[in-house]
Amino acid sequence: MDAIQHILDQIPIRHDFASQLMFLGVVQGFFLGILILIRARKTTAITFLGWTILFQSIVFCDTYLCYTGLIKYVMLFNDSTEAFVLMIAPAFYFFIYAAIKRKMPNPKQLALHFVLPLLYLLSQIPFYVAPLSVKVNAYLGAYYDNIATAPVPESFDYGYHWLKDRFDWLILLSFSVYTILGVLLVWSERKRILSIPYQANFAKYAFIRNSVIILSLLLTIIFLVLYHYDDDGGDHYIGMVQTFIAFSTSYVILMESRFFEKSWFADKYETFTSNTITFDTIETFMQQTDYFLSQETSLKDLAERLGTSSNAISKIINVKTGLNFNDYLNKKRIEIVKTRLLSKDFAHLTVEAVGNTVGFKSKSAFYNAFKKHVHTSPSQFVKAKKV
Repeated sequence: MDAIQHILDQIPIRHDFASQLMFLGVVQGFFLGILILIRARKTTAITFLGWTILFQSIVFCDTYLCYTGLIKYVMLFNDSTEAFVLMIAPAFYFFIYAAIKRKMPNPKQLALHFVLPLLYLLSQIPFYVAPLSVKVNAYLGAYYDNIATAPVPESFDYGYHWLKDRFDWLILLSFSVYTILGVLLVWSERKRILSIPYQANFAKYAFIRNSVIILSLLLTIIFLVLYHYDDDGGDHYIGMVQTFIAFSTSYVILMESRFFEKSWFADKYETFTSNTITFDTIETFMQQTDYFLSQETSLKDLAERLGTSSNAISKIINVKTGLNFNDYLNKKRIEIVKTRLLSKDFAHLTVEAVGNTVGFKSKSAFYNAFKKHVHTSPSQFVKAKKV
Protein backbone atom coordinates (compact mmCIF):
# COMPACT_ATOMS: atom_id res chain seq x y z
CA MET A 1 0.00 0.00 0.00
CA ASP A 2 2.91 2.35 0.73
CA ALA A 3 4.23 1.67 -2.77
CA ILE A 4 0.91 2.67 -4.34
CA GLN A 5 0.73 5.79 -2.19
CA HIS A 6 4.23 6.72 -3.34
CA ILE A 7 3.06 6.45 -6.95
CA LEU A 8 -0.07 8.50 -6.28
CA ASP A 9 2.03 11.22 -4.67
CA GLN A 10 3.91 11.62 -7.95
CA ILE A 11 0.76 12.45 -9.88
CA PRO A 12 0.69 16.27 -10.27
CA ILE A 13 -2.40 18.39 -9.76
CA ARG A 14 -3.15 20.40 -12.88
CA HIS A 15 -5.40 23.48 -12.97
CA ASP A 16 -5.62 25.51 -16.18
CA PHE A 17 -8.18 27.10 -18.48
CA ALA A 18 -9.40 23.72 -19.77
CA SER A 19 -9.93 22.33 -16.27
CA GLN A 20 -11.76 25.46 -15.10
CA LEU A 21 -14.01 25.35 -18.14
CA MET A 22 -14.74 21.65 -17.58
CA PHE A 23 -15.50 22.28 -13.92
CA LEU A 24 -18.09 24.91 -14.84
CA GLY A 25 -19.67 22.52 -17.34
CA VAL A 26 -19.83 19.65 -14.86
CA VAL A 27 -21.44 21.78 -12.14
CA GLN A 28 -23.89 23.37 -14.54
CA GLY A 29 -24.68 19.97 -16.08
CA PHE A 30 -25.49 18.37 -12.74
CA PHE A 31 -27.62 21.35 -11.76
CA LEU A 32 -29.52 21.43 -15.06
CA GLY A 33 -29.99 17.66 -15.33
CA ILE A 34 -31.32 17.29 -11.80
CA LEU A 35 -33.52 20.39 -12.19
CA ILE A 36 -35.11 19.01 -15.37
CA LEU A 37 -35.76 15.61 -13.80
CA ILE A 38 -37.34 17.18 -10.71
CA ARG A 39 -39.36 19.72 -12.68
CA ALA A 40 -40.54 17.28 -15.37
CA ARG A 41 -42.00 14.88 -12.74
CA LYS A 42 -44.09 12.93 -15.24
CA THR A 43 -42.46 10.83 -17.94
CA THR A 44 -42.19 13.17 -20.93
CA ALA A 45 -39.72 13.93 -23.72
CA ILE A 46 -37.95 16.48 -21.54
CA THR A 47 -37.19 13.72 -19.02
CA PHE A 48 -34.89 12.07 -21.56
CA LEU A 49 -33.10 15.38 -22.04
CA GLY A 50 -32.56 15.55 -18.28
CA TRP A 51 -31.08 12.03 -18.21
CA THR A 52 -28.85 12.85 -21.19
CA ILE A 53 -27.39 15.90 -19.47
CA LEU A 54 -26.98 13.99 -16.21
CA PHE A 55 -25.15 11.12 -17.95
CA GLN A 56 -22.85 13.64 -19.64
CA SER A 57 -22.12 15.33 -16.32
CA ILE A 58 -21.25 12.03 -14.63
CA VAL A 59 -18.88 11.11 -17.47
CA PHE A 60 -17.14 14.46 -17.62
CA CYS A 61 -16.81 14.66 -13.85
CA ASP A 62 -14.61 11.58 -14.28
CA THR A 63 -12.79 13.30 -17.16
CA TYR A 64 -12.25 16.41 -15.02
CA LEU A 65 -10.82 14.38 -12.15
CA CYS A 66 -8.49 12.46 -14.45
CA TYR A 67 -7.32 15.57 -16.33
CA THR A 68 -6.54 17.53 -13.15
CA GLY A 69 -5.02 14.54 -11.33
CA LEU A 70 -7.60 14.80 -8.54
CA ILE A 71 -8.61 11.25 -9.40
CA LYS A 72 -5.69 10.10 -7.24
CA TYR A 73 -7.81 10.86 -4.19
CA VAL A 74 -10.63 8.61 -5.46
CA MET A 75 -8.67 6.17 -7.62
CA LEU A 76 -11.13 3.36 -6.89
CA PHE A 77 -13.60 5.13 -9.21
CA ASN A 78 -11.20 5.48 -12.13
CA ASP A 79 -12.87 4.49 -15.44
CA SER A 80 -16.09 3.65 -13.60
CA THR A 81 -18.27 5.85 -15.82
CA GLU A 82 -17.60 4.25 -19.20
CA ALA A 83 -21.02 2.57 -19.35
CA PHE A 84 -22.63 6.00 -18.94
CA VAL A 85 -20.85 7.16 -22.11
CA LEU A 86 -22.78 4.54 -24.05
CA MET A 87 -26.06 5.75 -22.51
CA ILE A 88 -25.74 9.35 -23.72
CA ALA A 89 -26.60 8.85 -27.40
CA PRO A 90 -29.64 6.55 -26.94
CA ALA A 91 -31.05 8.79 -24.17
CA PHE A 92 -30.67 11.82 -26.43
CA TYR A 93 -32.27 9.97 -29.35
CA PHE A 94 -35.31 9.10 -27.24
CA PHE A 95 -35.63 12.77 -26.30
CA ILE A 96 -35.84 13.56 -30.03
CA TYR A 97 -38.19 10.63 -30.65
CA ALA A 98 -40.62 11.48 -27.84
CA ALA A 99 -40.61 15.20 -28.66
CA ILE A 100 -41.18 14.87 -32.39
CA LYS A 101 -43.52 11.85 -32.32
CA ARG A 102 -45.42 13.18 -29.30
CA LYS A 103 -45.44 9.74 -27.71
CA MET A 104 -43.23 7.83 -25.32
CA PRO A 105 -41.26 4.76 -26.40
CA ASN A 106 -42.49 1.52 -24.88
CA PRO A 107 -40.38 -0.35 -22.30
CA LYS A 108 -39.25 -2.96 -24.85
CA GLN A 109 -37.86 -0.24 -27.12
CA LEU A 110 -35.98 1.33 -24.24
CA ALA A 111 -34.56 -1.98 -23.06
CA LEU A 112 -33.34 -2.89 -26.55
CA HIS A 113 -31.46 0.36 -27.02
CA PHE A 114 -29.71 0.13 -23.66
CA VAL A 115 -28.47 -3.44 -24.11
CA LEU A 116 -25.01 -2.29 -25.24
CA PRO A 117 -24.29 -0.18 -22.12
CA LEU A 118 -25.54 -2.99 -19.90
CA LEU A 119 -23.41 -5.64 -21.60
CA TYR A 120 -20.35 -3.39 -21.40
CA LEU A 121 -21.02 -2.76 -17.72
CA LEU A 122 -21.20 -6.49 -17.02
CA SER A 123 -18.03 -7.18 -19.02
CA GLN A 124 -16.04 -4.68 -16.92
CA ILE A 125 -17.01 -6.03 -13.49
CA PRO A 126 -13.56 -7.69 -13.15
CA PHE A 127 -11.99 -4.24 -13.54
CA TYR A 128 -14.38 -2.56 -11.10
CA VAL A 129 -13.49 -5.10 -8.37
CA ALA A 130 -9.82 -5.28 -9.33
CA PRO A 131 -7.01 -4.37 -6.90
CA LEU A 132 -6.24 -0.67 -6.60
CA SER A 133 -2.92 -1.18 -8.38
CA VAL A 134 -4.75 -2.20 -11.58
CA LYS A 135 -6.72 1.06 -11.61
CA VAL A 136 -3.64 3.10 -10.84
CA ASN A 137 -1.80 1.53 -13.75
CA ALA A 138 -4.78 2.10 -16.06
CA TYR A 139 -4.68 5.80 -15.21
CA LEU A 140 -0.93 6.10 -15.57
CA GLY A 141 -1.05 4.40 -18.95
CA ALA A 142 -3.51 6.99 -20.20
CA TYR A 143 -1.98 10.13 -18.69
CA TYR A 144 1.49 9.59 -17.18
CA ASP A 145 3.41 6.76 -18.81
CA ASN A 146 6.63 8.27 -17.43
CA ILE A 147 5.66 7.26 -13.87
CA ALA A 148 6.56 3.72 -12.80
CA THR A 149 3.56 1.41 -12.54
CA ALA A 150 2.37 -0.42 -9.43
CA PRO A 151 2.91 -4.19 -9.00
CA VAL A 152 -0.11 -6.35 -9.86
CA PRO A 153 -0.69 -9.94 -8.64
CA GLU A 154 0.46 -12.40 -11.31
CA SER A 155 -2.81 -14.31 -11.01
CA PHE A 156 -4.88 -11.28 -12.05
CA ASP A 157 -6.89 -11.91 -15.24
CA TYR A 158 -6.95 -9.09 -17.80
CA GLY A 159 -9.62 -10.79 -19.92
CA TYR A 160 -11.95 -7.80 -19.64
CA HIS A 161 -9.42 -5.78 -21.64
CA TRP A 162 -10.53 -7.31 -24.94
CA LEU A 163 -13.66 -5.14 -24.92
CA LYS A 164 -12.08 -2.24 -23.03
CA ASP A 165 -9.45 -1.86 -25.77
CA ARG A 166 -12.29 -1.41 -28.27
CA PHE A 167 -14.23 1.07 -26.17
CA ASP A 168 -13.42 3.99 -28.49
CA TRP A 169 -14.99 2.10 -31.39
CA LEU A 170 -18.08 1.39 -29.30
CA ILE A 171 -18.41 5.13 -28.59
CA LEU A 172 -18.15 5.98 -32.29
CA LEU A 173 -20.63 3.24 -33.16
CA SER A 174 -23.16 4.43 -30.58
CA PHE A 175 -22.98 8.11 -31.52
CA SER A 176 -22.95 7.34 -35.27
CA VAL A 177 -26.02 5.09 -35.12
CA TYR A 178 -28.11 7.46 -33.01
CA THR A 179 -27.02 10.53 -34.95
CA ILE A 180 -28.19 8.87 -38.17
CA LEU A 181 -31.45 7.75 -36.54
CA GLY A 182 -32.00 11.28 -35.21
CA VAL A 183 -31.36 12.90 -38.59
CA LEU A 184 -33.69 10.47 -40.36
CA LEU A 185 -36.43 11.03 -37.78
CA VAL A 186 -36.22 14.83 -37.97
CA TRP A 187 -36.12 14.77 -41.76
CA SER A 188 -39.10 12.41 -42.03
CA GLU A 189 -41.22 14.74 -39.86
CA ARG A 190 -39.98 17.95 -41.47
CA LYS A 191 -42.69 18.37 -44.12
CA ARG A 192 -45.51 17.49 -41.73
CA ILE A 193 -44.45 19.99 -39.08
CA LEU A 194 -43.53 22.82 -41.43
CA SER A 195 -46.86 22.44 -43.22
CA ILE A 196 -48.64 23.48 -40.02
CA PRO A 197 -48.46 27.29 -39.83
CA TYR A 198 -48.14 27.56 -36.07
CA GLN A 199 -45.28 29.38 -34.45
CA ALA A 200 -45.03 27.12 -31.40
CA ASN A 201 -44.79 23.92 -33.46
CA PHE A 202 -42.06 25.40 -35.63
CA ALA A 203 -40.13 26.60 -32.57
CA LYS A 204 -40.22 23.08 -31.10
CA TYR A 205 -39.10 21.59 -34.41
CA ALA A 206 -36.25 24.12 -34.66
CA PHE A 207 -35.05 23.19 -31.14
CA ILE A 208 -35.10 19.48 -31.99
CA ARG A 209 -33.40 20.08 -35.34
CA ASN A 210 -30.67 22.15 -33.69
CA SER A 211 -30.25 19.43 -31.07
CA VAL A 212 -29.56 16.89 -33.83
CA ILE A 213 -27.05 19.28 -35.40
CA ILE A 214 -25.25 19.56 -32.05
CA LEU A 215 -25.24 15.76 -31.74
CA SER A 216 -23.68 15.58 -35.22
CA LEU A 217 -21.01 18.12 -34.26
CA LEU A 218 -20.31 16.20 -31.06
CA LEU A 219 -19.84 13.02 -33.11
CA THR A 220 -17.38 14.85 -35.35
CA ILE A 221 -15.41 16.18 -32.38
CA ILE A 222 -15.32 12.74 -30.75
CA PHE A 223 -13.99 11.25 -33.99
CA LEU A 224 -11.27 13.91 -34.32
CA VAL A 225 -10.18 13.51 -30.70
CA LEU A 226 -10.05 9.72 -30.92
CA TYR A 227 -8.18 9.98 -34.23
CA HIS A 228 -5.47 12.25 -32.82
CA TYR A 229 -5.11 10.63 -29.37
CA ASP A 230 -4.42 6.97 -28.65
CA ASP A 231 -5.45 7.28 -25.01
CA ASP A 232 -7.64 9.55 -22.87
CA GLY A 233 -5.35 12.54 -23.30
CA GLY A 234 -7.79 14.42 -25.54
CA ASP A 235 -10.95 13.85 -23.55
CA HIS A 236 -10.75 17.33 -22.05
CA TYR A 237 -11.56 18.82 -25.46
CA ILE A 238 -14.83 16.90 -25.49
CA GLY A 239 -15.36 18.03 -21.88
CA MET A 240 -15.11 21.66 -22.95
CA VAL A 241 -17.72 21.04 -25.65
CA GLN A 242 -19.95 19.56 -22.95
CA THR A 243 -19.66 22.86 -21.08
CA PHE A 244 -20.92 24.69 -24.15
CA ILE A 245 -23.84 22.25 -24.46
CA ALA A 246 -24.77 22.60 -20.77
CA PHE A 247 -24.78 26.40 -20.83
CA SER A 248 -26.45 26.74 -24.24
CA THR A 249 -29.23 24.38 -23.11
CA SER A 250 -29.60 26.40 -19.90
CA TYR A 251 -29.85 29.57 -21.99
CA VAL A 252 -32.62 28.17 -24.19
CA ILE A 253 -34.60 26.88 -21.18
CA LEU A 254 -34.19 30.18 -19.34
CA MET A 255 -35.30 32.23 -22.34
CA GLU A 256 -38.46 30.09 -22.60
CA SER A 257 -39.20 30.54 -18.90
CA ARG A 258 -42.25 32.48 -17.65
CA PHE A 259 -39.90 34.36 -15.33
CA PHE A 260 -39.49 37.08 -17.95
CA GLU A 261 -43.20 37.50 -18.56
CA LYS A 262 -44.68 40.54 -16.86
CA SER A 263 -47.73 38.47 -16.06
CA TRP A 264 -45.60 36.10 -13.96
CA PHE A 265 -45.42 38.72 -11.19
CA ALA A 266 -48.62 40.56 -12.07
CA ASP A 267 -52.22 39.76 -11.16
CA LYS A 268 -53.89 36.97 -13.10
CA TYR A 269 -54.65 38.93 -16.28
CA GLU A 270 -53.09 42.30 -15.51
CA THR A 271 -50.67 42.03 -18.40
CA PHE A 272 -49.92 39.39 -20.96
CA THR A 273 -46.92 38.71 -23.13
CA SER A 274 -46.15 35.54 -25.01
CA ASN A 275 -43.53 34.63 -27.58
CA THR A 276 -44.87 31.13 -28.18
CA ILE A 277 -48.54 31.51 -29.15
CA THR A 278 -50.80 34.24 -30.49
CA PHE A 279 -54.56 34.61 -30.65
CA ASP A 280 -54.37 34.64 -34.46
CA THR A 281 -52.66 31.24 -34.31
CA ILE A 282 -55.50 29.83 -32.21
CA GLU A 283 -58.15 31.35 -34.48
CA THR A 284 -56.45 30.08 -37.66
CA PHE A 285 -56.21 26.58 -36.22
CA MET A 286 -59.87 26.61 -35.21
CA GLN A 287 -61.05 27.79 -38.63
CA GLN A 288 -58.82 25.55 -40.76
CA THR A 289 -59.50 22.37 -38.84
CA ASP A 290 -63.02 22.95 -37.39
CA TYR A 291 -61.44 21.76 -34.16
CA PHE A 292 -64.11 23.48 -32.04
CA LEU A 293 -66.81 21.24 -33.55
CA SER A 294 -65.37 18.07 -32.05
CA GLN A 295 -66.80 16.61 -28.83
CA GLU A 296 -63.24 15.66 -27.84
CA THR A 297 -62.08 19.28 -27.81
CA SER A 298 -60.32 20.28 -24.59
CA LEU A 299 -57.94 22.96 -23.41
CA LYS A 300 -55.21 20.42 -22.69
CA ASP A 301 -55.52 18.74 -26.10
CA LEU A 302 -55.47 22.09 -27.92
CA ALA A 303 -52.33 23.10 -26.02
CA GLU A 304 -50.61 19.86 -27.05
CA ARG A 305 -51.61 20.33 -30.69
CA LEU A 306 -50.23 23.88 -30.73
CA GLY A 307 -47.14 22.98 -28.73
CA THR A 308 -47.75 25.37 -25.86
CA SER A 309 -49.25 25.36 -22.37
CA SER A 310 -52.90 25.29 -21.32
CA ASN A 311 -52.28 28.35 -19.18
CA ALA A 312 -50.96 30.36 -22.14
CA ILE A 313 -53.99 29.57 -24.31
CA SER A 314 -56.46 30.23 -21.49
CA LYS A 315 -54.92 33.61 -20.71
CA ILE A 316 -54.67 34.87 -24.28
CA ILE A 317 -58.29 33.91 -25.04
CA ASN A 318 -59.41 35.72 -21.90
CA VAL A 319 -57.38 38.82 -22.78
CA LYS A 320 -58.57 38.96 -26.40
CA THR A 321 -62.24 37.97 -25.96
CA GLY A 322 -63.09 38.37 -22.30
CA LEU A 323 -64.33 34.77 -22.33
CA ASN A 324 -63.04 31.63 -20.69
CA PHE A 325 -62.06 28.70 -22.92
CA ASN A 326 -65.45 26.91 -22.75
CA ASP A 327 -67.44 30.06 -23.50
CA TYR A 328 -65.07 30.84 -26.38
CA LEU A 329 -65.73 27.39 -27.87
CA ASN A 330 -69.46 27.51 -27.25
CA LYS A 331 -69.80 30.92 -28.88
CA LYS A 332 -68.21 29.55 -32.04
CA ARG A 333 -70.41 26.47 -31.90
CA ILE A 334 -73.60 28.50 -31.45
CA GLU A 335 -72.81 30.57 -34.55
CA ILE A 336 -72.68 27.35 -36.57
CA VAL A 337 -75.81 25.98 -34.87
CA LYS A 338 -77.80 29.10 -35.76
CA THR A 339 -77.05 28.46 -39.43
CA ARG A 340 -77.80 24.74 -39.26
CA LEU A 341 -81.11 25.17 -37.43
CA LEU A 342 -82.35 27.17 -40.42
CA SER A 343 -80.73 24.98 -43.09
CA LYS A 344 -82.74 22.42 -45.12
CA ASP A 345 -79.72 20.09 -44.95
CA PHE A 346 -80.29 19.62 -41.22
CA ALA A 347 -84.10 19.78 -41.21
CA HIS A 348 -84.35 16.01 -40.66
CA LEU A 349 -82.52 16.31 -37.31
CA THR A 350 -83.96 17.21 -33.94
CA VAL A 351 -82.79 20.39 -32.26
CA GLU A 352 -80.73 18.32 -29.83
CA ALA A 353 -79.13 16.36 -32.69
CA VAL A 354 -78.13 19.59 -34.40
CA GLY A 355 -76.41 20.57 -31.17
CA ASN A 356 -74.52 17.28 -31.20
CA THR A 357 -73.17 18.01 -34.70
CA VAL A 358 -71.23 21.01 -33.38
CA GLY A 359 -69.69 19.29 -30.37
CA PHE A 360 -72.23 19.57 -27.56
CA LYS A 361 -72.34 16.31 -25.61
CA SER A 362 -75.72 16.81 -23.90
CA LYS A 363 -79.02 18.56 -24.43
CA SER A 364 -78.64 20.62 -21.26
CA ALA A 365 -75.17 21.86 -22.19
CA PHE A 366 -76.43 22.86 -25.64
CA TYR A 367 -79.54 24.66 -24.37
CA ASN A 368 -77.63 26.50 -21.63
CA ALA A 369 -74.96 27.67 -24.06
CA PHE A 370 -77.54 28.75 -26.65
CA LYS A 371 -79.50 30.78 -24.13
CA LYS A 372 -76.33 32.37 -22.81
CA HIS A 373 -75.12 33.57 -26.20
CA VAL A 374 -78.41 34.13 -28.08
CA HIS A 375 -80.61 35.03 -25.09
CA THR A 376 -83.39 32.71 -26.21
CA SER A 377 -84.02 28.99 -26.68
CA PRO A 378 -83.22 27.16 -29.92
CA SER A 379 -86.93 26.52 -30.63
CA GLN A 380 -87.87 30.17 -30.07
CA PHE A 381 -84.94 31.25 -32.27
CA VAL A 382 -86.14 29.05 -35.18
CA LYS A 383 -89.72 30.17 -34.72
CA ALA A 384 -88.75 33.85 -34.75
CA LYS A 385 -86.65 33.43 -37.90
CA LYS A 386 -89.43 31.64 -39.80
CA VAL A 387 -92.08 34.23 -39.07
